[in-house]
Amino acid sequence: MIINPALNIIRHHWAGNPVDKKGRFVNLEFPHIPRFKDVWRWQTGPRPNKLNKKQDKWVPALVQNNAFVKSEDDCIVWLGHAWFFMRLAGVNMLIDPVLFPNRFLKQRVLNPYPPHQLGPIDLILISHDHRDHCDEKSLRRLMKLNPTATIVCGLNMGRLLRRWGHNHIIEMGWYQQFSPINGIELTYMPTRHWSRRLFRDTNHRLWGSFMIKGNDKHIYFGSDSGFGSHYKELSSYFPEIDYAMLGIGAFMPEWFMSPVHTSPTEAVQAFNDTGAKCMIPMHYGMLDLSDEPASLPLKIIRELEEKGEINGKLLVPDIGDTIWI
Repeated sequence: MIINPALNIIRHHWAGNPVDKKGRFVNLEFPHIPRFKDVWRWQTGPRPNKLNKKQDKWVPALVQNNAFVKSEDDCIVWLGHAWFFMRLAGVNMLIDPVLFPNRFLKQRVLNPYPPHQLGPIDLILISHDHRDHCDEKSLRRLMKLNPTATIVCGLNMGRLLRRWGHNHIIEMGWYQQFSPINGIELTYMPTRHWSRRLFRDTNHRLWGSFMIKGNDKHIYFGSDSGFGSHYKELSSYFPEIDYAMLGIGAFMPEWFMSPVHTSPTEAVQAFNDTGAKCMIPMHYGMLDLSDEPASLPLKIIRELEEKGEINGKLLVPDIGDTIWI
């Protein structure tokens, strides 16, 4: 079991994050070690959506209006994919910021704002180490612009981030809380996922999601996750969630993607399980990561909304757009 002994724990009798015999972190419900033969099967086997994906030229709308930087009001700004700017109680935060195109990701839309246009940043939240959530170039630049900012991340992420030149780092285990500034409370919660940056570090660093509390608001950043009982569990700890950012893309082929990403239908079920008031879909449209046509995740979400399947309000910002909260 691994834990940060300096932080509070909200789960009774929680001794820390479990690891396997090789010291790798594991999911609570569904152990997952990606296998090369599964990747090979996906890449070389039948891909029935290939033509539809190629013909689908849809891209999310992009707006560039960073008036939120000069404001003091609470807000959420979608920067594309799973990347967000957020302000709560006067505290400026970035979540999983990838602010430059890079060679590891096929990016379909430009980033709306370079780092220097985002103003002073107090907190940077990193949910896990995958390159579409944890980008070296972006973090190096942000650290240079914001040398006093605190990075909050999962266990064993610190060594990686310190190599990139930053020392204000708080590592969290699941069910642990940290209160950094101005009454902000961060809780790191389980997801169903995995981690790796190279070939020999699979599941060496912890993955998870963030519950962010401040100014009488609860905001859940779900990060990457397959569907599981952790969404229902979340509501038992946080019964009044105002906003839930949940992934709806990179879900095909489902036999390969479902252990680590929710489909739009599963994301709606996850949202309903959390009991949150507003759903903000993410993790779609910006990057080319999977087999579904780019427009399909949002199309399915809209259909589910029309059918009344979403037990709350659906908010769909454009990339770069601001949700005032």
